[in-house]
Amino acid sequence: MDYGNVNWIVAIVSLLVGLGVGAASYRHFATSANQLQNLRRQLAERERELGEMRKGMNEHFSQVGMMVGNLQREMRTLEHRLTEDASTLHCEPPGGARLDAADRPALTDQEDDLPAPRDYADGTGGTLSEDFGLKPSGSRAEEPQPPRY
Repeated sequence: MDYGNVNWIVAIVSLLVGLGVGAASYRHFATSANQLQNLRRQLAERERELGEMRKGMNEHFSQVGMMVGNLQREMRTLEHRLTEDASTLHCEPPGGARLDAADRPALTDQEDDLPAPRDYADGTGGTLSEDFGLKPSGSRAEEPQPPRY
């Protein structure tokens, strides 16, 4: 073999290997670019759906607010009508109480009815103590204990 031809063979083989590596890397990076483009498209679609959902929720809450206002207006009208009818018939509610539900806000804090919930117990033997809610020790000894594992 002539060493002059070996140089040409090495050059041609190197060129073919370079073309093969270039084609493989192009295919790999083109696939990644397509996946990135698909992800961007999906993100834009999700953002559009979220915007539509927010718009729908705003419309829903405004409609509910209008309905509550209509109910309050109807309640005041009904109360006024009942008061007029009661005064026409000369009958007062017992104890001199009158219907004033329409004058109160729709959602009020009724602190008089229920105490506020607490995350602690009164005294020293609260709900977190070992013997809270258990029967006296005499009756506890008579009952069979479940096996402990």
